[in-house]
Amino acid sequence: MKISNTPNNTSSITGFILLGFPCSREGQILLFVLFSGVYLLTLMGNGSIICAVCWDQRLHTPMYILLANFSFLEICYVTSTIPNMLANFLSDNKVIFFSGCFLQFYFFFSLGSTECFFLAIMAFDRYLAICQPLHYPTLMTRRLCTNLVVSCWVLGFLWFPVPIIIISQMSFCGSRIIDHFLCDPGPLLALTCTKTPVMEVFWEIISSLLLFIPFLCIMSSYALVLRAVLRVPSAAGQRKAFSTCGSHLAVVSLFYGSVMVMYLSPTSEHEAGMQKLVTLFYSVGTPLINPLIYSLRNKDMKLALQKFLGI
Repeated sequence: MKISNTPNNTSSITGFILLGFPCSREGQILLFVLFSGVYLLTLMGNGSIICAVCWDQRLHTPMYILLANFSFLEICYVTSTIPNMLANFLSDNKVIFFSGCFLQFYFFFSLGSTECFFLAIMAFDRYLAICQPLHYPTLMTRRLCTNLVVSCWVLGFLWFPVPIIIISQMSFCGSRIIDHFLCDPGPLLALTCTKTPVMEVFWEIISSLLLFIPFLCIMSSYALVLRAVLRVPSAAGQRKAFSTCGSHLAVVSLFYGSVMVMYLSPTSEHEAGMQKLVTLFYSVGTPLINPLIYSLRNKDMKLALQKFLGI
């Protein structure tokens, strides 16, 4: 990887400058305190769900095993961004080294990919539980659940290595300033010495496939769930069936809604400020909110958390 001040003048610059959220020194300290609190709350919320599932034998079912793994994924997801963001708030030069930039790039998008696949298999689990209730215990076995979880992690971490490696081998010219709080492909490609339309199209294709394939699986699962629920004669039965899906649908809506606004909207060339806000919402906001959604809307989880926390 090379960085040059001009296309023909390679310098010894060893990193990029992440602008983050430019403001006064006092403002940076305030943001540091704010995001430290958000990070700790996210760790505590998702960690509590993991501990509750491990501690309560009644929650040792595929639905809650998937939820515990999803909570662990959320912890990893925020850890790929917030610690570096906190260091950036207290830094004077705000430099991130090449290796750190592309490691963050890889882990952020790999964990985001894994989240897309996890949301899909969680929807598939709800489909089996509602549409095939009698066969659910024999279909969604512990072995199948484990295989699905492992497949999500493997697929997520194998989706983006090739384009990220290609981008990391490009030469970068002129300004090394990235007007973002993380290493994102858009700002990075804008800093390359030569325009790479093929790489940009390739990135758009694999990003679109990553979003649409799991999203179609989720929508197909819930379309079948909706059809099955509408056939339930009693209103109480319908409410019970919908309540088991409500939390997951809320999480899917928050995550996919913000990601699609960011990467698939007709005005994908958003202003830097809007890019930061939307990215902040799906990468930091949703992991913070998800434990509340799952615990407040689920009686079993709420009871397990109360027992675990001694409330």
